[in-house]
Amino acid sequence: MWYEMMTNIHFEKRNTIAKWVLVLVPILSIVVGLCFAGLFIAATGKNPLDIYMLMFDGAFGSAYGLSETVVKAIPLMLTGLGVSLAFRMQLWNIGAEGQLYMGAVGATWLALHYPEWPGYILLSCMLILGFVFGGLWGLIPAIPRAFLKVNETITTLLLNYIAILWVDYLVYGPWKDPNGFNFPITAPFSEGAILPVLGASRIHIGLIIALIAALVLYVVLQYTKWGFEIRVSGESAVAARYAGMNYIKNILLVMFISGGLAGIAGMTEVSGITQRLQHGISPGYGYSAIIIAWLARLNPWAIVVVSFVFGGLLVGGYSIQTSGFPAATVAMLQGAILFFVVGGEIFVEHRLRLSSKGGKR
Repeated sequence: MWYEMMTNIHFEKRNTIAKWVLVLVPILSIVVGLCFAGLFIAATGKNPLDIYMLMFDGAFGSAYGLSETVVKAIPLMLTGLGVSLAFRMQLWNIGAEGQLYMGAVGATWLALHYPEWPGYILLSCMLILGFVFGGLWGLIPAIPRAFLKVNETITTLLLNYIAILWVDYLVYGPWKDPNGFNFPITAPFSEGAILPVLGASRIHIGLIIALIAALVLYVVLQYTKWGFEIRVSGESAVAARYAGMNYIKNILLVMFISGGLAGIAGMTEVSGITQRLQHGISPGYGYSAIIIAWLARLNPWAIVVVSFVFGGLLVGGYSIQTSGFPAATVAMLQGAILFFVVGGEIFVEHRLRLSSKGGKR
């Protein structure tokens, strides 16, 4: 009977997609992802609802928790905006993590070599250099993608490992702080190289930079000719070429800006949080950005909101360690959510139909 039921289920492509489908399917996908992850938590003898409540309270239940959630959301916004731009053009930039690291390297180089510069000049130059370093790292896989059609999914992913190991080489080697008690860290930044914070919290002005980036990206994509070209190229490369658009130039430019935004995230992390370059500056912001961009359906303002939620997920993950769960539980949760969100896309594009034995629907 079950076999007959399964063979009578068909997917039918939707002619139009209603707005409620675009909203409801991701929400249900997240709920199913949480339920799936809850099975693993239940297998340990814990109540999944208790764990989720503990995470929520840790992330949003106090002023400190809220501020830490915003702090975590800043690099998620910037990397999420970066990958969303590439995804708009059907360029699968999986390398935001590496681009973040390279942006941090560029900013750190300037901070270590010119600590005497006035703060407003030094921070501005660190921001630009972080953008350029991240952008150039994104440009490396873009060139073979544009001219040789090399799959950028693999190349951007592999470049992540190179960037992370390059940072390790620097902090264990030539940039290692001689007064750092043998820890893999650089010397602390000068006062001029540290981002100002808002009030007494750890929320730095990287938040304002991220919000400005979201605004600029929204305006560019919605109201400029180049944004129109990006949207058309994402729908069909053939149509873009037929319309006279420079498809190759757009690939290079989009990947450069995509990497540059991730590079700014790296700059804000070393300048606003760690105040030096060190091993493991990111817990995987670049990978989480992929989930965020998908959940937000590549909308810049939705990315800001989803980043805040994922920032809470990270902070909540730290709070459950007191219950005997490692912080890696959050990675498992994110993986489950991504799995079901991506899988749920089939229900956005298609509807389920049951057909009778005779094939009549």
